[in-house]
Amino acid sequence: MPVAKVRGVNIEYEVLGTQGPWIALSPGGRRAKENVKSLAKRMADAGYRVLIHDRRNCGLSDIAIGGDASEYEIWADDLYELLSQLNALPAYVGGGSSGCRLSLLFALRYPQATRGLLLWRVTGGPFAAARLTENYYGQYIRAAQAGGMAAVCALDHFKERIEARPDNRATLMAMDPKVFIAAMERWREQFERGAALPIIGASEQDLNSVKVPTIIIPGNDKTHAHVSAETAHRMIPGSEYYDLIPGDLEVDLVPMEDWAHKEGEMAGVFVEFIKRAEAKAA
Repeated sequence: MPVAKVRGVNIEYEVLGTQGPWIALSPGGRRAKENVKSLAKRMADAGYRVLIHDRRNCGLSDIAIGGDASEYEIWADDLYELLSQLNALPAYVGGGSSGCRLSLLFALRYPQATRGLLLWRVTGGPFAAARLTENYYGQYIRAAQAGGMAAVCALDHFKERIEARPDNRATLMAMDPKVFIAAMERWREQFERGAALPIIGASEQDLNSVKVPTIIIPGNDKTHAHVSAETAHRMIPGSEYYDLIPGDLEVDLVPMEDWAHKEGEMAGVFVEFIKRAEAKAA
């Protein structure tokens, strides 16, 4: 797969499709680009060029922990630079869960570079904020405090990164645990502030300011509750809402794999939405 040097970090990416408007899709969590590849292929087959990439600290891209901005702002800035290198701007930007936050922040930071938003599995509320803060940051802070970087390497996410790229272990072990902890604590604090917002990562003013065509598909669990997507839909002017799987299950998280049977419908919804947006723009 091609690799781009993006703001000093090696980012692995793939482009599916050879013509049509550009789309960038990002998965949830810190998952690798393969988690949206099947959806991207369906949309590429419909006549679009679709970028998928491993965000820093994800998949096969470099591990680079630190910076003053939140993790999602860093990811949004990386995506802007990568799309710029590919001459792919403006683009439709979309993602689920953490990819949804990335996409929304991209539109807020780079409105001129955004043709539209494809958002699914929106996160919001105290339950999601508490669960995700622990999942993304808390467990790593405690591990580094208790056992240094060797303990961090043993946790699932970074263990997987090391299995995928063995040199990642040397990168992590070279980090001062105090520097790692400080970076994770900063990201945790920035993320925790999202608990008081309508959806994690965006205020009502932010959502009201979105002017590009937007479509929202709600999740169906306690982390991605319908109410969060409904709030975003209400606050983003002119946004569309499509309920792919009605009702919320009383579980913390429904794996994205459980949505596989709905992927074709989801791709079709996004393709038709982009066709309408393009026709209106023309």
